[in-house]
Amino acid sequence: MSASGKGIVITLSLLIVIGSGCKSSVDEGRDPANKSNAKTASAKPDEQGIIHSGAGEEKEKPAAGKANVQGKVFYNQKPAADIEVKLCEKFSRYVGGCGGQIFTAKTDAGGEYLIKNVPPGIYEGLTAKVFETPYYVFATSGIVASAKYEIKADETFFAPDSNLFKSDLKLVSPKAGAKLGASNIEVKWESYPDAAYYKFSIHPDSSSGADTNYDYINKRVDGTSYVLDKPLAAGTYRCAVTAYNGNDIKLAESPSDIKFTVTGGGK
Repeated sequence: MSASGKGIVITLSLLIVIGSGCKSSVDEGRDPANKSNAKTASAKPDEQGIIHSGAGEEKEKPAAGKANVQGKVFYNQKPAADIEVKLCEKFSRYVGGCGGQIFTAKTDAGGEYLIKNVPPGIYEGLTAKVFETPYYVFATSGIVASAKYEIKADETFFAPDSNLFKSDLKLVSPKAGAKLGASNIEVKWESYPDAAYYKFSIHPDSSSGADTNYDYINKRVDGTSYVLDKPLAAGTYRCAVTAYNGNDIKLAESPSDIKFTVTGGGK
C-alpha cells in the first residue's frame, strides 16, 4: 500500500533527553516470549548505517521481484495494536520527514505488521507512530537517529522491534515559567506506572547565559525527586524527565517545553 505523508519524528536528540532513550526506538532486554519473529540478526546498523534483515517466519510470501517488511511494535514489552507503521524511501530528520515512495501498514492485535510488495532497494526510514500523537519512533537499535534498511527482492525483511513510549509523565517542579534561586532547586515528578527508575536532564538556553551542568544530563534517580546539589548559572533552562521499566525500556517522558529561569546564579 502506497501513500504519502509527513510526521514529526523523535530522534535520539530527544531520546538523549530521555536518556532515550530516546536511546533509539528499540531497547535491549525485552521478553523473548514477546518476539514471535525470533530474529537472529543484529538490529544495529553496519558501518554504512544500514540495517540488514533479521530471521523469522514469514507471514506471507512477497510477489515476484518485490519484498515484504515484517515487524512488531511494543509498549512496555506488550504488543501495541492498531499502530501506523511507515516505510519511507527517503527520510529527512530536519525537513519533511518521510518522503519519496511511502508504504504503510497497521499493527494487529499481536502488535505485528506486514508491509506487502515493496520494490527492493535501500530505504531511509521505518517508523511507528506514537499512539495518538504526531510523533514517530524509528525501528532501530542502539543508535541516536534513523538508519537505512536494505530490502531485497523476493525476501521478507524482518525489522527490529519498535518500542513506543508516552508523553504524559507529569513534572511537578520546577513549574513552567518559574523563577528560582540558583541553589537547592528540586526536580520532582509524579510516580509513573511500572517505572523502575527515572532520568532527568536540565538543558540550558545558552543565549540566556545559562550553562550546561553535565551532572544533570541523563541523571538517574530511583525515586521521584532530586535536589540539585550544585547551583545553576543565571539563565533559562528546560527540564525533562523520562521513566524506564526494569528492563531499561523507556515508558514515558515529560513535556519537552517546560522552561524555568534561574536568577542570581552561581558557578
